[in-house]
Amino acid sequence: MKLLIKKIYISFFLLIILLGNVDIFAKESKIQYSKEHISNYFSGKLYISEDNEDKAFSHLNKVKSIKNIHSQFNIQFVRTLVLTDKFKKAFSFSRDVWSEDELFFEADLLLGLDAFIEKDYKNAQKHFKRLNDLSQYNLVFDNFVGNILLAWVNAAEGNKEESLEFLRKIPVEYYRLKNTQRIFLQCYFDSVETQKSMEKLIYDKDYDFSRYNFFLINYLLSKNKVSEANKMIEYSIEKYNSNLLLKQTKYFFQNEKNNKITKLFNCKDPKDSISELFYLIGNLYAADENYRMSNFYLKVSFFLNKNFLPNKALLAENYYSQKKNKEAKNIYYSLKTIGPIYSWYASKNIAKIDLDEKGKEYALDNLVNDFNLLSNVSVEHYYELANFYKNNEYYEKAIKYYSTALNKIKKDHFLIPKILDERGTSFERIDKWKEAERDLNESLKILPDQPHVLNYLAYTWIDRGINLDKGLEMLKKASELKKNDGYITDSLGWAYYTKKDYVLAGIFLQRAVELLPLDPIINDHYADNLWMLNKNIQARYIWGNILKFSDVKQKLKDDIEKKLIFGINKNL
Repeated sequence: MKLLIKKIYISFFLLIILLGNVDIFAKESKIQYSKEHISNYFSGKLYISEDNEDKAFSHLNKVKSIKNIHSQFNIQFVRTLVLTDKFKKAFSFSRDVWSEDELFFEADLLLGLDAFIEKDYKNAQKHFKRLNDLSQYNLVFDNFVGNILLAWVNAAEGNKEESLEFLRKIPVEYYRLKNTQRIFLQCYFDSVETQKSMEKLIYDKDYDFSRYNFFLINYLLSKNKVSEANKMIEYSIEKYNSNLLLKQTKYFFQNEKNNKITKLFNCKDPKDSISELFYLIGNLYAADENYRMSNFYLKVSFFLNKNFLPNKALLAENYYSQKKNKEAKNIYYSLKTIGPIYSWYASKNIAKIDLDEKGKEYALDNLVNDFNLLSNVSVEHYYELANFYKNNEYYEKAIKYYSTALNKIKKDHFLIPKILDERGTSFERIDKWKEAERDLNESLKILPDQPHVLNYLAYTWIDRGINLDKGLEMLKKASELKKNDGYITDSLGWAYYTKKDYVLAGIFLQRAVELLPLDPIINDHYADNLWMLNKNIQARYIWGNILKFSDVKQKLKDDIEKKLIFGINKNL
């Protein structure tokens, strides 16, 4: 580690000198450390910070000569190679810079995987052991990745007990992830406990293992337990009705395409199980919004198992979050080849990108075209198209498709209260309050504990000056169901304001502003209440500040400008 720090220090020292005068170096150094090299180095770093991996590679590739003095360059270059799918170059560069005396996580990871794929288990073990040595400098993994990979090396060599022993060394905080790999090892070794272990995992009430319903279905089909697989599919869909992977699995099963299910994952191939490990790591980084590292591990995952195309949905989501629309679109188009469930999912997300780039009409025209090409239109399709119309303020068209969905839906379908809610709020937006009130009430009759439906209906009542007591009780209930929700807290405060309990209103309205400090309407409510408490200076300050917010509607601006001049008539 001291050697690593020394090299980093020397490299930065050299770069500082180079910026001042490149002519003090010998002829060879002038070539290696020219102004062009320095420019390429910093351009590469800049493009990395902008998540532009292709341009980063084009610049960093020109300064590989600094690899022996700049360890941070090596780390970023290896990551860039992986992120641009240049795995052969990544393996080759890792071999060039690898040193017995210097710990380099990415290099050992890639070289270990390369050796493992080539069945050079001795070398794979050497590199994976070094990942554990890195744990004292890597708080994220802490003897986790290294031990799982060592377990698979031993499994591939037929050493069952040794492989399980490496799993036992994994720290307790990773026990859920450890359990998933233990199950894959059981499956690899044909353990009779495999099915029971998978069932125990997916029935865990304390954690969402919905993804592993797929792996159980996959396992049952690989054992020709078709009837049991069918039961598990029905159970999974009932419990996780919005899970894309499970919905697509059901489609394959119903259309006698079981081979498409078993092709996605094979527990007899260690690379597939290791691929799942890196997919989960990618998921963890994505949840933390570290998209570059998430993409790195997702790329490693896809390199190991190219068949599990549904996993690329996460990479597409990452790209969209990084504003890399072209790359996201390309993946969504590739997802269309999986089957109709992923195809419609891809269409919706392509429309979302088109919305950003080309506007409402273009996005909606393309989505409707894809909708019209669906061979088997379901209630969900009508509902989701209606949502897209509603989100883009085409309320009458949204109502049309919500109504079609309700006409086709089964009486006990889980979507009924949601469709009624969405149609009701659409009616309210076009001032058809009677229809809106009917739908919202009907939604609550079916599913009473919906905090946002309670909030919407109660707030609208209060805003219209009707059902004030009932609305207040509904808002209290919504607030209990959804604590620390800024909109519900604001509604509750506004209910007290309407009942002229300004002291109690102030408690909730101030809290709402704390939760959503940039919401203009919530700030306006709070300022109104301050005025009623004779805190006129504070009220005017907040009103003035709202006018500086972005996306303030003109009507609210006009109202605030009047209040800044005249205040509020307390007799109203």
